[in-house]
Amino acid sequence: MMNDSLFSLVCAGEIFELKAELNSDKKEKKKEAVKKVIASMTVGKDVSALFPDVVNCMQTDNLELKKLVYLYLMNYAKSQPDMAIMAVNTFVKDCEDPNPLIRALAVRTMGCIRVDKITEYLCEPLRKCLKDEDPYVRKTAAVCVAKLHDINAQLVEDQGFLDTLKDLISDSNPMVVANAVAALSEIAESHPNSNLLDLNPQTINKLLTALNECTEWGQIFILDCLANYTPRDDRESQSICERVTPRLSHANSAVVLSAVKVLMKFMEMLPKDLDYYGTLLKKLAPPLVTLLSAEPELQYVALRNINLIVQRRPEILKHEMKVFFVKYNDPIYVKLEKLDIMIRLASQANIAQVLAELKEYATEVDVDFVRKAVRAIGRCAIKVEQSAERCVSTLLDLIQTKVNYVVQEAIVVIKDIFRKYPNKYESVIATLCENLDSLDEPEARAAMIWIVGEYAERIDNADELLESFLEGFHDESTQVQLQLLTAIVKLFLKKPTETQELVQQVLSLATQDSDNPDLRDRGYIYWRLLSTDPVAAKEVVLAEKPLISEETDLIEPTLLEELICHIGTLASVYHKPPSAFVEGSRGVQHKRLPGSAGSGESVESPDTGSAAGVSEAPPAVIPSQGDLLGDLLNLDLTPPTTTGPPPPSSGMQMGAMDLLGGGLDSLVGYLHSTMGAGFGAPPAAMPASFTAPVSGGLDDLFDLGGGVGMPMGAYSPPKTVWLPAMKAKGLEISGTFARRAGVIQMEMTLTNKAMSVMTDFAIQFNRNSFGLAPAGPLQVLTPLSPNQSIEVTLPLNTVGPVMKMEPLNNLQVAVKNNIDVFYFSCQYPISMLFVEDGKMERQVFLATWKDIPNDNESQFQIKDCHLNSDAASNKLQGSNIFTIAKRTVEGQDMLYQSMKLTNGIWVLAELRVQAGNPNYTISLKCRAPEVSQCVFQSYEAVLKN
Repeated sequence: MMNDSLFSLVCAGEIFELKAELNSDKKEKKKEAVKKVIASMTVGKDVSALFPDVVNCMQTDNLELKKLVYLYLMNYAKSQPDMAIMAVNTFVKDCEDPNPLIRALAVRTMGCIRVDKITEYLCEPLRKCLKDEDPYVRKTAAVCVAKLHDINAQLVEDQGFLDTLKDLISDSNPMVVANAVAALSEIAESHPNSNLLDLNPQTINKLLTALNECTEWGQIFILDCLANYTPRDDRESQSICERVTPRLSHANSAVVLSAVKVLMKFMEMLPKDLDYYGTLLKKLAPPLVTLLSAEPELQYVALRNINLIVQRRPEILKHEMKVFFVKYNDPIYVKLEKLDIMIRLASQANIAQVLAELKEYATEVDVDFVRKAVRAIGRCAIKVEQSAERCVSTLLDLIQTKVNYVVQEAIVVIKDIFRKYPNKYESVIATLCENLDSLDEPEARAAMIWIVGEYAERIDNADELLESFLEGFHDESTQVQLQLLTAIVKLFLKKPTETQELVQQVLSLATQDSDNPDLRDRGYIYWRLLSTDPVAAKEVVLAEKPLISEETDLIEPTLLEELICHIGTLASVYHKPPSAFVEGSRGVQHKRLPGSAGSGESVESPDTGSAAGVSEAPPAVIPSQGDLLGDLLNLDLTPPTTTGPPPPSSGMQMGAMDLLGGGLDSLVGYLHSTMGAGFGAPPAAMPASFTAPVSGGLDDLFDLGGGVGMPMGAYSPPKTVWLPAMKAKGLEISGTFARRAGVIQMEMTLTNKAMSVMTDFAIQFNRNSFGLAPAGPLQVLTPLSPNQSIEVTLPLNTVGPVMKMEPLNNLQVAVKNNIDVFYFSCQYPISMLFVEDGKMERQVFLATWKDIPNDNESQFQIKDCHLNSDAASNKLQGSNIFTIAKRTVEGQDMLYQSMKLTNGIWVLAELRVQAGNPNYTISLKCRAPEVSQCVFQSYEAVLKN
C-alpha cells in the first residue's frame, strides 16, 4: 500500500537522492525508492533520468518490486527506446521463471511496450508462453497476441501466432478459451475479411462448454462470438439457445444483454409454431424486467435495448406493460424512454390502462414530459383504431384545462388524427378554433392553419381566421408561412368568389415580399397553376391525402436488424450503427439477422410488390452515393420559352398571361363559371406565339438539309455478367437494357449454379440519377432448379426516387430469393432514356443552341467508325437521336441532332463526318453538362455496333 507521503516529493535534489537509494544494497530501501519514483511519475513529474537505475532493480525475486519496475518501463519505454532494450534480457529470463505469475507479468509487460525493437525479441518468449503449462500464463499470452498484432500485424502472421491462438479455443481451461476468443475477435474487427474466427459446430460446442465455467467478462466475449455464428438449421439453433438461456439469470447485466442478443438472433431460425419458440419468448421477459430495477443509468441502457427488442418482437413484453409505467422519482431521460416503449406495446387489450396513465402524466409539472405524454395519446389513437374515439375525448378534456403548452400539443396530434381518420372526428373543429388566439408555437399554429384550410368548407368564418394569421405574415416562422400559403389557396379553390383578394394578397406576400426561396417557389407554382389551368390546380392542391402510417418513428428494418446484432453495445444505446460514430476501420462491419425459418424471407429483403416499394429502399441496404443536391431533375426545370419544343398541352399556352400582375382578376370569373358547373373541362387554348423570330449565322444551314432514310432498330448492348455465382451463393445474373416500343426493359438471364432450388425472387433498385425503378414485380413463375437458366424481362419506369450517382448511369440493385439478398451494380446506356418525341423544330433548335452557354459545350472524337453520314443518321434515329438538318461544307457532312431524356433534359449535337476519314467529331450542348460524357458513350456504342 502506498503512503500519502510518497506523493509530496518536492526537493530540487530528489533525483540525486533517489538515484542513491535505487542503487542501495538493502532490498527494503530499494523498494521504497521505486515506490517514490512511481509516485512522482503518477503526479506528472519527469523521472525518466532514473531509467537505467530503475532497470537495474528488475533483477529481483520480489514480485511487488518487479511489478513496480514493469509499470515504470511501460510508461517510459516509448520515450527511451534505446535504453528499454537493456531490459529485454530480463524479460526473456522472467518468461522462463518458475513462478507463473512472473512469467505472465513479463509477457504482459512486453506486449504493452509499444517499441518496435522490443517486439522483435518478444516473439520467442510469447511462443513459449502460448504453450505454457499454466493456464494463467496462456490466457495472458493470448491477449498479448492481440496487442502485438496491433503494433505489427505482419510479424504476428509470419510467426504463426494466429494459428496458435485458434488452437487455444480448444484449450481445457475456460478462461484461456475466453481470452483466445476475445483476442481473435479484436484482430478480426481490424481485418473484417480475414475469416479468423472460422466457427463450426465443433468450435461452437467447445465455446458453449467453456461458457459455464469462465468469469463474467469471459462469458461476454464468448457470447459476442456466438452471436456472429449462423447455425446450419433450426435444430442446431435450438440447441445453442437451450445452452445459452441459463445466462439470462446472471447477476451481471452485460452478460444478460449479450445472452439476449444471441437468442434474438437465433430465434430468427426457429419456426414460430415450435413449442420451444413460445417457451423462449416467455423466458426472455423476466431478465429484461429485472434490469429495470437497477440504478437509473443502467435502467436507461436497458430501456434503449428493450426499445429495439420491442420493435422487433413486441410479443416478448406484451404482458409486462405495468413495468414501464413511470415512477415519480424517475429521471426525465428514463421517463421519456419508458413512455416510448409504452406506445410500442399499446394494443387493444391494454389501451384503457395506457390512456389512464397518459392522462395522469399530462398533469405533471415537467413540461417536456407533459408534451411527450400528450403526443403519446395521439400516437395511441393512430396505432389502435378502436381507441381513437376515447383518445380524442381525452385530448378534448386536456384542451379544456387551458394550459397553454398542453393545448398546443393536443392540436398538433389532433391534426394527425384527422389525417388518419378523415371525416370522422371533424365535430371537434369548433372547440379547436376557440383556442386560436392562445397558440404561439410554430408547430401548433401550422397544425391549426392546416385544419382550417383542409376543412374550410365546414368553417363559416375560415377566411377571417386565416386573414388573422396573415396580418403578421413576415413575423411567422417558415413552417407557418408555407402552411398558410397552402391553406389560403385551398380556401380559394373551395370558395373562389369570396376569397379573391385574400389569395392575391398571400401570393403577393410569398412571391414579391419574401426572401425565403422555398416560400417564393411554392408561391410561384400556385400562382402559375391557378393562372394556367384551374382544373389541374384543384387536382394538385385538393388531391386526396394518403393516410398516415401507424408507427411513424419505427427504426428502418435494415438498421433495426443491424442494431439487434449490436445489443449490449453503444450502438444499441445511440440507436445508430457503429459506422456512424466509430472512426477508422474498426467496428464498421455491417451485421444482419439470418433469414426467418420456413418463410425464406428476411426483414431487409426487397418488397415483392410493385415499384411503389422502391421509394422506401433504405440507404443502409445499398450505400448512398453523391449528394441529393445533384438531383438531375432540378437541372433543367425552367428553360426560356425558345429553348424547347412547344408543349402539347393547350392549357400551358396560357402562360403567356401576366402571372404576377393581377392575372387573377380575369381568372376568378372563369373559376366561378367552371366550378359552378362542377369544375368542368379546361379552357380553350389561348392563341399565343411560342417561337420568337430567329436570325443569325446558322440560319442557312436549315435550308441545306439532306434526306434521312428509314431508321433501324434501337441498339441494345450484349448481355454481361452482373452478379457472378461465387458472390451470390450460386445465383448468376447476366443482363442488358433495351428500349422497345417506348418501354425501358431490363433483360436478364438467371442461372442457378447451386445445388438447391431457388424461389421467391424479388428485385429493388437504390435511388439513382434518373429515377429508374421496376414497373412491376420480378416475374419468375417457376422455381429455378440447379443448373437451370431462365430469361426474365423486367419493365422499368422513371418515377422512382432520384439521387445523383457516380458515374451518372450507375444503378445499384438488390435481388432477393429464398436463400439470401444479393447486391450488385451495373451501368445502363443512357440511350435507353432517349424518348420518342425528342425531335426539335428547326427554329427552336437554332434558338436553343444559341441560348445554351458555350461553357456547356463538350467535344469528343469517335474513332474507327466506317459509316457514311446517312447510314450514321439512320442508325442513330433507331435509338431516338433525331437528325434535324444536314449540310455539307468542303466535303464534310455536318449533322445537327437532338435528343430528349425521360426527365425532360434536352441534348443538342453537331456530328461531323468526313468522307474517307474513320474518325468523327461530335459537339454536345446541354443545360446539364454532366450528361454529355454518357451521351457520347451512347453515340459511340450505337455507331460501332
